[in-house]
Amino acid sequence: MSLKGIKKLVSYGLISLTGFNLFVGCSSPYEPEFNSVEFELNSDLSADENGYYHLTLDRTKWQTLHRISGNVYWDDGEPANVVKFAWGSNLYWEIGDTLGYIYSTSLTEDLVYVGYDTNYVTWFDGDEVPIVNGASYSNVDGEVNTMIAPVKSMIGDTCVIYYSYADSYYGREYHGEFYVIFD
Repeated sequence: MSLKGIKKLVSYGLISLTGFNLFVGCSSPYEPEFNSVEFELNSDLSADENGYYHLTLDRTKWQTLHRISGNVYWDDGEPANVVKFAWGSNLYWEIGDTLGYIYSTSLTEDLVYVGYDTNYVTWFDGDEVPIVNGASYSNVDGEVNTMIAPVKSMIGDTCVIYYSYADSYYGREYHGEFYVIFD
């Protein structure tokens, strides 16, 4: 092999090694440098000396709606966007014999809707309804929300609300719970 051929082979080899080193040795600027995700609960409820939150239920309505909020942060204090939360509870309520009714309507020749029949919705009888929405995601500010909707027959009950979220980049899961007494 000539000297010119050897120089050519060495230069191609160095270019190949440099390219390989750049490919393997450099990290993406989009990879996070964080180790964990932290969650701070903000229930907007007062807590007693035992750390149990209290929610006064509306006695004039069947359900009381309340938003549970919190913030999710990376370990450097930056808000964590699009972190999925799973929510659950130890309480639920059961649907009674009818959920409501549907009117069967039709359009007449005069373009007027007329109700001909009333059908009661009964196929949900006995179904269980959880009081907590099952999932939510954090927004760009790290805020995460869910709704709870206890019913007035739960006055005096203590509810355990469970939550979990995952750091999908590092494959870690976090679990927590808090207690709410329905007054």
